[in-house]
Amino acid sequence: MAETSVNIIDQCVAQGVPFAREYGGLLDNRSFGGVQVSRTFYARGQTGQQLLLGAYSALSRQLKTEKVRFFPRHDMLDVVLLDGKAKGVVTRNLLNGEIKAHQADAVILATGGYGNVYYLSTNAMASNVTANWRAHRKGALFANPSFTQIHPTCIPVKNNFQSKLTLMSESLRNDGRVWVPKQKNDKRKPNEIPEQERDYYLERIYPAFGNLVPRDVASRRAKEVCDNGQGVGPTGFAVYLDFKHVIQNKGEGYVREKYGNLFDMYQNIADENPYKTPMKIYPAVHYTMGGLWVDYNLMTTIPGLFSIGESNFSDHGANRLGASALMQGLADGYFIVPHTITDYLSKEKPGNQDTANSEAFKNAVNKTEKDINKIMNIKGDMVVDEIHRELGKVVWDKVGMSRNSRGLKEALDIIPKIKEKFWNNVFIPGSKNDYNQELEKALRLKDFIELAELMAFDALDRNESCGAHFREEFQTKENEAKRNDIEFMYVAAWKYNADGKPNLFKEDLKYKHVKLKTRSYK
Repeated sequence: MAETSVNIIDQCVAQGVPFAREYGGLLDNRSFGGVQVSRTFYARGQTGQQLLLGAYSALSRQLKTEKVRFFPRHDMLDVVLLDGKAKGVVTRNLLNGEIKAHQADAVILATGGYGNVYYLSTNAMASNVTANWRAHRKGALFANPSFTQIHPTCIPVKNNFQSKLTLMSESLRNDGRVWVPKQKNDKRKPNEIPEQERDYYLERIYPAFGNLVPRDVASRRAKEVCDNGQGVGPTGFAVYLDFKHVIQNKGEGYVREKYGNLFDMYQNIADENPYKTPMKIYPAVHYTMGGLWVDYNLMTTIPGLFSIGESNFSDHGANRLGASALMQGLADGYFIVPHTITDYLSKEKPGNQDTANSEAFKNAVNKTEKDINKIMNIKGDMVVDEIHRELGKVVWDKVGMSRNSRGLKEALDIIPKIKEKFWNNVFIPGSKNDYNQELEKALRLKDFIELAELMAFDALDRNESCGAHFREEFQTKENEAKRNDIEFMYVAAWKYNADGKPNLFKEDLKYKHVKLKTRSYK
């Protein structure tokens, strides 16, 4: 991935991505959390969006030349295995409910992460774990499921009926200063609180890195000060991100040029002018480092089934740094899997119509239809979001920014009860043969419930703190993560068992050119 990262920039520029440039025309870069140098190429405050637009336009071009066939508004609901190899998928047409099998010589999953297991996240509301989970149920190992990134710079939750959270770019921490009132339960407006009564806690605790500490550290410290009664806003679960000093020193025009689109977005959502009043931010689920286990060729433990980008576990370990997810997804898709999959296909016999008509495909379609009928026939009295919200609260409280043995055991006791509630009480209105969003959400939720249980198993088994996995029992006197490299220097890859008790396989991590040590941000 590191070797191809330079090529990624050239590829994206060729697709029309407007990367920021210096006055002389050279590509510009800036700092991101966890580093003290400017290492990140960017496109104002919307790098991810611009990269998506570049990729979408390139895909649309291939679509027009008929080199790619597109199936919009389809959900993948199963992987078809033939002689132990992935040979196709089963999908549901979201507009008319048609269940159909699609034959292939290999399958690539590029289905993103599973942050919506928490119900509230910065992910698109349709993001789900179903493709990964169905592959997991068919034998693909799921690695490090409890490694989830909580992003520190998000607009706080407003009420219990919210369905999504909004990410504010990490780039804001380059110039914004994070603070809370020193006094607990301080109800004054931010501009009424004098400097000497403000706690710039990241700058105080981490003088070397200040507001640019890694995401997991910034998120945990925000939770810490809010739990201590210093949080701001109506809920008390927010901290200030203040641009007063940079505006005073460099002018509002400087800030408007760098972050104008982000400030406009914040004002539209929060109805506050961030040029005059500090932003309110709080951590939210943003990215999942866990995913399907893959080898060096990005193939899962099922031959012929590949997983790329956020849907696999590779590259990031327990703590992803800013922009690295974009780098991984683009490297996997443009520069790695095109070569590794052709190597796999060169050794395979091409499929034919007999393959598509085989019992394996018919059985996969029949099983999918049977699962849908089972959900439609429950006829309970609870809507899907009600159950999902309950699951999300349990996962957020017990398997969120910090975890402990007692909470994880409580989660493992509560989640099966939520699963039972789902299968006994959920109600899906309408027809399965129509556009039915409640059915879509129910099919995703049943997989989220099982995933949540595996996340708790994984977090309970790892008796150490590392990156985004913070076990309260394993921390230093200064409340920093305390690793145990002797016992836990491995990837935890879990195998699905129908009895609900997954099997753990350990892939040892071996370092040849770097020496393991604990980083200090102070």
